[in-house]
Amino acid sequence: MLTLVLILIPLIASLLACFGGEKSAKTIGLAGSAAAFGATLYVWQKFDPAAGTQFAFRYPWLESMGISFSGGIDGISLLLVFLTTFLTPLIILSTFNRSYRNAPAFYALILFMEAALIGVFVASDAFLFYLFFEATLIPIYFLAAVWGGENRRPVTFKFFVYTMFGSLFMLVALIYLYFQTPGYHSSDIHAFYNLDLTAGQQSLVFLAFFLAFAIKMPVFPFHTWQPDTYVEAPTPATMLLSGIMLKMGVYGLIRFLLPIAPLGLDRWGGLVIVLSVIGIIYGSIIAIQQRDMKRLIAYSSFAHVGLMAAGVFTASANGLQGALIQSLAHGINVVGLFFVIEIIFTRAGSRYLSELGGITQRAPQLSVAFLVILLGSVALPLTNGFVGEFLLLSGVFQYNNWIGAVAGLSIILGAVYMLRLFQKSMFGQQSELTTGFSDLDATEKAVLLPLVVMVIWIGVYPNFFLKITEPAVNHILQVVATH
Repeated sequence: MLTLVLILIPLIASLLACFGGEKSAKTIGLAGSAAAFGATLYVWQKFDPAAGTQFAFRYPWLESMGISFSGGIDGISLLLVFLTTFLTPLIILSTFNRSYRNAPAFYALILFMEAALIGVFVASDAFLFYLFFEATLIPIYFLAAVWGGENRRPVTFKFFVYTMFGSLFMLVALIYLYFQTPGYHSSDIHAFYNLDLTAGQQSLVFLAFFLAFAIKMPVFPFHTWQPDTYVEAPTPATMLLSGIMLKMGVYGLIRFLLPIAPLGLDRWGGLVIVLSVIGIIYGSIIAIQQRDMKRLIAYSSFAHVGLMAAGVFTASANGLQGALIQSLAHGINVVGLFFVIEIIFTRAGSRYLSELGGITQRAPQLSVAFLVILLGSVALPLTNGFVGEFLLLSGVFQYNNWIGAVAGLSIILGAVYMLRLFQKSMFGQQSELTTGFSDLDATEKAVLLPLVVMVIWIGVYPNFFLKITEPAVNHILQVVATH
């Protein structure tokens, strides 16, 4: 029942936010998302990693067809629910210094997005997972299309078409798997794990799932929607997309693709790892060339996701654990980076590196917060990014030394474009746009301080999070090994 409460809290808050003015919508949005985070902490305290799926709920949906409204939480789900409920109140708080037209709808959509994201991570019925998976597209589409930049409509339409296209293949795969279950059929995800499919069947299922999740993450060459969408969407929507929504792809690979189609992984996994590593190098090189700070972080995110995908497809404990802890770290870092860029844009009126400089002389607190989050992104030891990248590269090296060596270039290239970003925006001579730059206010500190704390905490004490996911990861690998 606690799992269902996690979904209902932001959903009810979303409905309440629709009524009233901008101030009440902000208050309800922050209170509702904070309540969801509080409930997540309570679940975390009660959670036993060794006990498998817990806090389950199950209600009849299409009972005659074996389809139920059901969910529960294991270690993998809990980590991603924690990420969702931790970041959402910070994303809402980051908007408090700005005014949005039709604010009640704006905050209602963010809360609805949170409810749908939690639903994705806790659903134990495959069709319920698909329902929530598609439901996340509705709020993010309207957030980007209504409150985005000048080119928002064509860019958002492209994003919508891409993601819907991939999701249709996943739906076909789910329907096929449903009819392969014995008796009256079942759509329970664990029933799919027990199917005895041939190598040819698993290959087709693998490709269908991969297409859906690769577009959502995205993985090279299915990434062309991402940079423009990140740039044109309003910053809160970009934070949701990059910080949380792309993690649905990582989750889908681990929860569905690996345990259901391991023979498909044997056939196609090598090719997919190569594509992922190409994405790492390609995204990093393009990021180095960017002048727009927001577009630079968009390509940086694409490169990081490539390493996560490569780690997952190694089907190793290090690869899966690395992908999960890196999902948490990347979500924290990318939300912090996009918020810092929003602060700079609000004060200076520009995101172009050539028009900035000297900010550290005027805003030392912002400089420190920016630097800590940036160092987490480049995987400095004792920061959150180091743990995930170390495990991911270890998993890829175990799979293939040469591929691991190429993937390892991400550390060098990441340092190049991120340190260039910091140097050109924060150091040097002040420009006309930065002479009157002011430091962080109370609201901005309230957003950045928890992110900075998490960057250091995860880097210093990663076992707090790794021990939560370890039993669930081992269970997935056991299922893969038995097929």
